[in-house]
Amino acid sequence: MNTAASELVIDPLLIRKHDVSGPRYTSYPTADRFVGAFGEGTYKYWLARRNIEGASQPLSVYVHLPFCNTICYYCACNKVVTRDRGKSARYVTYLEKEIALVGSALEGDHRISQMHWGGGTPSFLARDEMRVLCNAIDLQFDRRADCECSIEVDPRSVEPGMMAYLAELGFNRVSVGVQDFDPAVQQAVHRMQPESVTRRVIDEARAAGFGSVNLDLIYGLPKQTLASFNTTIDQVLALDPERISLYSYAHLPHRFKPQRSIAAADLPSAETKLQILTLAIGRLTGAGYVYIGMDHFAKPGDDLAVAQRQGRLQRNFQGYSTRPECDILGFGVSAIGRVGPTYSQNLKDLDGYYTALDSGHLPVAGGIVLTADDLVRRAVIQVLACQFRLSIESIERAYRLDFRSYFAHELQELKRLEQDGLVELQPDGIVVTPKGRLLVRIVCMVFDRYLREGRQQARYSKVM
Repeated sequence: MNTAASELVIDPLLIRKHDVSGPRYTSYPTADRFVGAFGEGTYKYWLARRNIEGASQPLSVYVHLPFCNTICYYCACNKVVTRDRGKSARYVTYLEKEIALVGSALEGDHRISQMHWGGGTPSFLARDEMRVLCNAIDLQFDRRADCECSIEVDPRSVEPGMMAYLAELGFNRVSVGVQDFDPAVQQAVHRMQPESVTRRVIDEARAAGFGSVNLDLIYGLPKQTLASFNTTIDQVLALDPERISLYSYAHLPHRFKPQRSIAAADLPSAETKLQILTLAIGRLTGAGYVYIGMDHFAKPGDDLAVAQRQGRLQRNFQGYSTRPECDILGFGVSAIGRVGPTYSQNLKDLDGYYTALDSGHLPVAGGIVLTADDLVRRAVIQVLACQFRLSIESIERAYRLDFRSYFAHELQELKRLEQDGLVELQPDGIVVTPKGRLLVRIVCMVFDRYLREGRQQARYSKVM
């Protein structure tokens, strides 16, 4: 049992020193590297070659449902704010078209081991729309008996009985948006959500047989204080979720228009924000949660913690995953997929998405075909982010290279991080130390060739 993977040491000085902007590495290369030259033809080419040499990866399905009936000021997601329920009905009709087009182009096994609905607010959809969407997916793909089916919900949009209905459709995991329970914070971000509403949804999910409940929290929001977030943690622990996501709020009003409604003067100082993070980590780990990595915590018996101990943990566009490496089919506006050595992303606006499908085309906006160098770097970053420990020999065997020669520049860079106590360079591998685990993105960035070559123009969020 790898108990060391859950160890975590918070060093405020190191955090301040290394709190720079950087990717979250839900993919490598990151989405800002995708190119428009990757179009529908390239995507179809790889869909038709999933069964190369008689073997294909397991399948995962992601559906992006962008609709919300209110705006949360902190949000940076691709969303459509509307109270017009007819918009989601139309959208589901187009999702049916896209799913059918991909299903007909896909070679190899059509069984799916994972399905995730994200957004936006998937619980915006009416029940009959959810049923139609599930039927469209089931018509093209076979959900395995052990398929992990997860959905994101906003408790404010979940009427009584909805969780039982979702269980009937096959969902068995739910991610519940909370962010913060303090009324002053909720008012400042335009998301009033009483604890009683959240508790009802969680209770109904468990009564319906959901095996895992995740709560999303955000630190660094306006009006947030050390004392107020401590109270929020009390309420979260009382709800006893299996998983907790603790995200850092990135205030980027120049990029995300809703954030312009947040007064910068209401944001906690950098020092207070770090104190809130330190408090939250101490409270969560003290309550028995395992630090999985980056922003995630799980109970020791949860599948995420078990997968990490067993060396099976993966990272993809939905964050950490317990399932083996999958080909991911992304459906809906802005959805990102991964098939073979490629990533692809759909058009981000509804009009363009609808126009492409009306003409019988897949709504691909761009993507990338990974090079041999991309593949080995992706493997290194994946292992470091998920396991905090990399075996040099395993990379050399899998990719037929001399690690020390191939990554000579990176190893020199890691010596600087070793001096700061973030990593240990051992004869047979690289170990992220307990001090370095909270800053593992910094370690991963060393292996990002695109960052090193200065090609990046995108502004990432801060590491902490």
